[in-house]
Amino acid sequence: MVLCVIIANAMLPAHAQTIVTGQIIGQVLSVKGSVEAATISLLKATDSTSVKMAITDKGGNFSIEQVQLGKYILSIESIGFQKYYSDVFELDSVHSNYTLQPVKLSMAMKTLGDVVVNSKKPMIEQKLDKTIIHVDASPTNVGLTVLEVLEKSPGISVDKDGNVSLKGKQGVLILIDGKPTYLSGADVVNMLKNMPSNNLDQIEIMPNPPAKYDAAGNSGVINIKTKKNKIKGLNGSVTIGAGQGIYPKSNNSFNMNYRVGRINMFGNYSYAWRKNVQYLDLTRNFWDIKADKLESIFKQQAKIIGINQTHNYKMGVDYFVNAKTTVGIVVNGFINSDNSTTDNATYIYDATKKLQNRTLAYNTGNESWKNFNTNLNVKHAFDSTGKEITVDMDYISYTYGAKELFHNTFYNAANVQIKSDENLRSNLPSTIKIFSGKLDITYPFKGNIKLDAGIKRSYVETDNNAQYDTLNTANVWDRDAYRSNHFLYKETINAAYVNMTKQMNKKWSTQLGLRLEHTLSNGRQLTTGTKFTNDYVEFFPTAYIGYTPNDKNQFAISYGRRIERPDYSDLNPFYHFLDKYTYQVGNPELKPQFSNNIEVTHTYGGFLTTSLNYGKTDNIITEVFEQVDSTNTTFITNKNIAQQDNISLSVSAGLPITKWWTTNIYVQGFRNVFKGVVNGGNLEVEGNSFITTIQNQFSLKKGWMFELSGFYRTRTVEGAIVARPMGVVNIAVSKQVLKNKATVRLNVRDFLHVQQFSGYSRYQNIDVDIQNRWDNRVVNLSFTYRFSKGQKLQIQSKKSSAEEEQRRVKLDNNNL
Repeated sequence: MVLCVIIANAMLPAHAQTIVTGQIIGQVLSVKGSVEAATISLLKATDSTSVKMAITDKGGNFSIEQVQLGKYILSIESIGFQKYYSDVFELDSVHSNYTLQPVKLSMAMKTLGDVVVNSKKPMIEQKLDKTIIHVDASPTNVGLTVLEVLEKSPGISVDKDGNVSLKGKQGVLILIDGKPTYLSGADVVNMLKNMPSNNLDQIEIMPNPPAKYDAAGNSGVINIKTKKNKIKGLNGSVTIGAGQGIYPKSNNSFNMNYRVGRINMFGNYSYAWRKNVQYLDLTRNFWDIKADKLESIFKQQAKIIGINQTHNYKMGVDYFVNAKTTVGIVVNGFINSDNSTTDNATYIYDATKKLQNRTLAYNTGNESWKNFNTNLNVKHAFDSTGKEITVDMDYISYTYGAKELFHNTFYNAANVQIKSDENLRSNLPSTIKIFSGKLDITYPFKGNIKLDAGIKRSYVETDNNAQYDTLNTANVWDRDAYRSNHFLYKETINAAYVNMTKQMNKKWSTQLGLRLEHTLSNGRQLTTGTKFTNDYVEFFPTAYIGYTPNDKNQFAISYGRRIERPDYSDLNPFYHFLDKYTYQVGNPELKPQFSNNIEVTHTYGGFLTTSLNYGKTDNIITEVFEQVDSTNTTFITNKNIAQQDNISLSVSAGLPITKWWTTNIYVQGFRNVFKGVVNGGNLEVEGNSFITTIQNQFSLKKGWMFELSGFYRTRTVEGAIVARPMGVVNIAVSKQVLKNKATVRLNVRDFLHVQQFSGYSRYQNIDVDIQNRWDNRVVNLSFTYRFSKGQKLQIQSKKSSAEEEQRRVKLDNNNL
């Protein structure tokens, strides 16, 4: 807070000397006279980026002041009228003021009950600094989860565990409505797997975000925006959906918004029920490294059946104190449960592939997640020049519980039991509490300069108590001290940033930013008394240069340094078992990884974007397989093992083939190189990869729409694991019904049933092959009804406090 007071005081003298570089005035009329409260948006002519906004007074007059020199377009919106776009105009040193001739708005052309529809959203919208995915614009998104929508988005890939990569690099910072998710690893995956796409409005993909965002996220930021509007009256939608794969699924949601006077209330709720099946096959070869001789072969076959139920909720209120100040509160969270059974068979062969014995395991698990988030936010605009201050305060809590039972039976090749059964049970409660607050200031200066600055503080407490018991010969459960562990972790991050943008002239623009983050953390194992502390300060610079030689071409180059901190539970030496021979374990010696990223981008005509990206990551955190040869067991852990170099070239294009056929094509080639040391031995894995995502949308007569989409990924290096090629093809059809108030959608995901994960990891004494198949071919049918009571809802689009901590929460370690 002290920093922001100093910044604000330093700005005050400068304000008195601020020079108005440009002014735009005008008047908005209709056949009935002046139009009050119309929204005026000032847009850049090059990419339609919003610069400033204004509201007309009782006489329909408006004024936008202190506008930087350049080419612009004005858009004018008012409920019940068609949207208006002005011609392109230019402010320069000679003509710094512009007067728009009085605009007479036309009444909305087509009214559908209470809904006015003026244009259709594009599936993918490409802007200079980000890619926007309009979720509802694609009928193949119906019935999907958020993770599945991400998987088919350009530049994004999802590995065997659901971890998200952007442009070939893992470590993505995921936000919900610009706010922290405070989730990471398996919990991000679990949340996205159970969040239905019905609640989504847009997905924003930012490979190189500015300094105002947390420095976390090795490869960039993905902002998932849920549905919310501020139309007067009562508006909303209801969606009912069902799917059928090997087992049935169901997705249902309700969205509501009510605005009256100075109050805007909004909320949504979704319920999903899914029964899924997964087949996981592992083949492990155990070698005598010195003699270069194969000793034994383990083949494991697991069938996992799970029933998952999830409730997602969100509710909030915005109170408009006056035209300049808004206060809001948002409460959201989820309640998930998952009941699973696993049948696992391990076949052990000698070097001649002769069966020696086998182990049969039957495991049951009951897991539950409860999440509660509350956010208080205040925004105040000092004037129409863009000077504003925002404050966010967040409290987040997570509660996780898991109870598992493992039963192992052992047989020889003749199917005779060779030793007594082994039984292991676990109780794995975990709680996480997060407190976060941030303050941001935006302040324009003379000379076409805008300054953004802010501070943030977050505090995290985690409590993981892993309790394991074994069943003794007297049929009594004994505490297993070797596997059990009670781990406490605390972390504080203090951050401050400053970001400056300057429009040099009509063609050149610059942006420079610097973020400072101080991290203090400590962990304590109550079981063993072991402690550790980390205390470090890091600087994260960002830079951006833009060049617009003409209306058709835009060039940009950007640089950013970022950090990836270990997940909270990855620091905990905590065991999680798949079977007797395979488990995961945490690593308290993990350190953060750092990356430097450079990207050069060219956009042509607003539809074709080409990007060249290079990233170098030091001290990279990645999953590695390790073996205990004496017991023939394999465990997975995270280590700082390597340095990664990544270079990628991508091309994205949105093309109208005909009036009724549009296509979005994304192609990317990248190369990953990993070099490091594992267990004292050198590790070097490298490979070239290619990804393409194609979406074709056909707008037919009488409200029909058809879509054909898919993606393909070649062989890819994912740390110490090499993933074999993978792809998918989806089809969908939708129809507007009930006077266009409702939509029926039918899609078939992976109708060729080709999407599955296959990969391997081979280094030193590690030789493992992985096959992972799941219930992916699913037919989904949904019905969405939109309602509006009060003022008419106008749907129109253009034709063409805490971001890191929640991401790092890992409650569920059930990934292999």
